[in-house]
Amino acid sequence: MRKSAFKLIGLTSGILGFLVLAFVTLPIVSYNLADGTRFKEYLSPVPEGEVFASEKVDYTKASNWFKAADFDVSEVSKVRYYTLSIPKLGIENATVAIGGEDLTESLIQYPGTALPGKRGNAVIFGHSILPQFFNPKDYLSIFSTLPTMKKGDKLEIRYDGITYSYNVEELFEVSPTDLEILAQNITDSYVTLITCTPPGHPLRPKRLIVRARLDPLGTISDNGKSTWN
Repeated sequence: MRKSAFKLIGLTSGILGFLVLAFVTLPIVSYNLADGTRFKEYLSPVPEGEVFASEKVDYTKASNWFKAADFDVSEVSKVRYYTLSIPKLGIENATVAIGGEDLTESLIQYPGTALPGKRGNAVIFGHSILPQFFNPKDYLSIFSTLPTMKKGDKLEIRYDGITYSYNVEELFEVSPTDLEILAQNITDSYVTLITCTPPGHPLRPKRLIVRARLDPLGTISDNGKSTWN
């Protein structure tokens, strides 16, 4: 009787252990099979190599996200914070810090990139973990479901009294050595959202890029009038 009880406990423990392992690894495997294929055609031609493979990297610090990038937090604007909303993901008025780097406290705008509404490319970093732990109010998990975005999705930025509406135009992945994603394109006003991917992967081998273009007709100032900068 006692042996049967021990066997039952052992079997139950084994099943629970398997379920926990599946709970943790299934999203990563699913990403590689589904979303990974979806983004494959957009992969950067820059060779990845073994980036960060043997290093312990603190990905809550935005300065660690792109190898060899010059992350100078001394370059700040008169406006230190603004907000980002992504209706599809349930993200509402998330704080974006200009000149910070702690991704546990807020989203971070990469130093030296264009300010919202201006011509150029505003680059915003957000942390991600396993998607089943996604919480739009928790900055550690806020971009965990970013891979579900699609072309045509909307996002809004509230900066210095003006609400800027953007339309998603492309999604792709790059390696942590591909600094071209931080480059400025002054032909129009863009915002680029970046997170590590696959979400929850311990080595975070790639960076997911979601790029959107300003919709001037959907941009409203405090006085209710459309505006263009």
